[in-house]
Amino acid sequence: MKADGIERAVAFTQYPQYSCSTTGSSMNELYRQLQELDPQRKIKWSVIDRWFTHNGLVQAFVNRIEAGLEQYPAETRDKVIILFSAHSLPMEIVNRGDAYPSEVAATVEAVMKKLNHRNPYRLVWQSQVGPKPWLGPKTDKAILSLGEKGHNDQLLVPIAFTSDHIETLFELDLEYGEEALKAGITGLKRAESLNAHPVFIQAMADIVKTHLDETAPAGSSPISKHFAVRCPGCTNDTCKDTREYFKQ
Repeated sequence: MKADGIERAVAFTQYPQYSCSTTGSSMNELYRQLQELDPQRKIKWSVIDRWFTHNGLVQAFVNRIEAGLEQYPAETRDKVIILFSAHSLPMEIVNRGDAYPSEVAATVEAVMKKLNHRNPYRLVWQSQVGPKPWLGPKTDKAILSLGEKGHNDQLLVPIAFTSDHIETLFELDLEYGEEALKAGITGLKRAESLNAHPVFIQAMADIVKTHLDETAPAGSSPISKHFAVRCPGCTNDTCKDTREYFKQ
C-alpha cells in the first residue's frame, strides 16, 4: 500500500458484531504491524468497527431465513423454530464487559422484528473449546433438547457469520446435522449464509460510503464512539494504545 502511494485507508471489520476476541484483536494486530511498517504514518486510517443492526445486513438475513422456511410445508412453516447460532465466547471475556453478546442479540431482535416475530426462536452458541465456562446454551445440545421436547422442525441461522467456512459447512451442516438425524430429528435445516447475496453486498457498499462521508469533514473522528470506549474490565494496554493510535 505504501509502495502504491496509498494515503487513505479504512479498516472495515467483517465481523458485524464487535468482540475483543475478533475485531478487537484484529485491530490490535493492525496497530502492532503499523508501528513497524508505517512508523511515519503516511497512511491515514479510519475504522468501521461494527454494523450489527444495519438495515441491509438485517434484510439479507431476513431474505435467507424466508428462503429457508420455504423448505417446510406451508401448514407447519410458522411453527418452525429458528435457531440463531453464533460463535460462543468464554465467560471471562463476557464478564469483562465485552459487547458481543448484546450486539448479537440486537441483530437477532432486528431480524425477528422484520419477520414480524411469526416464528418461535432462540439464540444459541457454537464452537466452544476447552473446559472453561462459555456462553450457552450450546447449539448442538439445544437442537437435541428441542427435538426431545417434540420440536422436529428447526432452522439454523448463522447470525454472526457472513460467509461460509468450516463452522457452517462442517460444524453446523455435517456435525450437528448428523447428530440430529441420529436422534431422529429429521426437520433440521440451515438458512444459507449471506455470502454474495446482492442485498448484503449493497449493504457493505452503503456502510463504506456512509463512513467515508462522515469521516471526510475536518475534525471528524476516525473511530466510533463505541470503539473509543474499552471494556470496563479491560487490563490490556494494547487495547488502549490501539484506540489512541486510530483516534489521531
